[in-house]
Amino acid sequence: MAAQRGDGRMTLLSDLLASVVERGAGALGRSDWGTRPVGELADALIDTGGETSGLILAQKLLDRFAAMEDADKLAFFHHLAGAMNIDPAAARAALDAYESAPSKSTYRAFLRAAEPPRQELIRRMNQAPGATEALVGMRADLRRLGRGVPELEALDLDFRHLFNSWFNRGFLVLRRIDWRTPAHILEKIIKYEAVHAIDSWHDLRLRVEPEDRRCFAFFHPTMPDEPLIFVEVALTRGIPGAIAPLLAEARDALPADEADTAVFYSISNCQAGLASISFGNSLIKQVAADLGAELPGLKRFVTLSPIPGLMGWAKRQGLEPAESELQSLAAHYLTQAKTEAGTPVDPVARFHLGNGAIIHALHAKADLSEKGLAQSGGVMVNYLYDLRKHAQHHESYASAGTIATTSEIKTLASAAAARLPKEGNKHDKSAV
Repeated sequence: MAAQRGDGRMTLLSDLLASVVERGAGALGRSDWGTRPVGELADALIDTGGETSGLILAQKLLDRFAAMEDADKLAFFHHLAGAMNIDPAAARAALDAYESAPSKSTYRAFLRAAEPPRQELIRRMNQAPGATEALVGMRADLRRLGRGVPELEALDLDFRHLFNSWFNRGFLVLRRIDWRTPAHILEKIIKYEAVHAIDSWHDLRLRVEPEDRRCFAFFHPTMPDEPLIFVEVALTRGIPGAIAPLLAEARDALPADEADTAVFYSISNCQAGLASISFGNSLIKQVAADLGAELPGLKRFVTLSPIPGLMGWAKRQGLEPAESELQSLAAHYLTQAKTEAGTPVDPVARFHLGNGAIIHALHAKADLSEKGLAQSGGVMVNYLYDLRKHAQHHESYASAGTIATTSEIKTLASAAAARLPKEGNKHDKSAV
């Protein structure tokens, strides 16, 4: 398929584009590309009307950016945020003209005025070979360097707007990761694992080779060697209540056709430059559908998830719960602790509830690792994906903030609420 490393069509296209850039640069005779201010290169790329010159400028601009120190990158971002911002007066005038006389021409003029030139710059940079991956890296730098700077956070919205189109589900390729996957991809699975660290190649092999283990990742055709997000799956009998047995080295693999439950126990986003670009919902639905088709005996699709914000939230609320109270406190936290926007404080809960899952069960002493104890007191949660009802749950959550739970979770949450001081229910302003 096109996303595989070494695919002839992708390689040929990249080689042709690279050849065009190399020959074109020589033909144009520009010897100062490496010394001109990078802002001038950006301005020239916006102004050029030639395809070859555009390719050359795009490549040179990306090469220059990649070699920059942070101070120069920051100056480049400020140039885009200022010199390539929208003209508010022109946008207002174009909107007034459209409001007075709606037509194709006035609407086109409004769209042109309302879109900042930096969006077109990003599109033009994306013409160069390997540019999409480079732009993802550029956005990672922007988010890192521009945090808390209003004009740079506005610039980030332009990257995000374009990436939402470039990385929509129709372009993504789902690939299974197993022990036969090329080593350079497996290395990145080890690197990007964000939930339960993979300590060695042997550890990785235990997660991808046994019959009752699966790993799937989304790739983009322009980034065939870079996973965007991946999920690790355990095939089990029954719903697990602890992570250690799933990761244990000394265990007997279950024949896949004897499993009745697929457990999504780790989901990791891989690219900092694709933050806020949603892949997880599509990934879970696609993997569940594929596993259900492969293994008809699967009856349940659940997670075994951390609760990373629990202990930090309890500390901010001035709570010192006993071990025996952690499950009920977790139930209260997941269902009642909200941000000022009215969404759950816990980021993992926001992700799964937003995807249409329900809070199914809580387990004490489920993650006794140092990280698990520090973040959630060892408590873990099963989110259940009922494929017949997840769309309904998603709509209820999205429209009314309704959190779907089992009666057991409701009982636990009520028990905690009765013991908590009133301030334990206030909005958490520290959450985003």
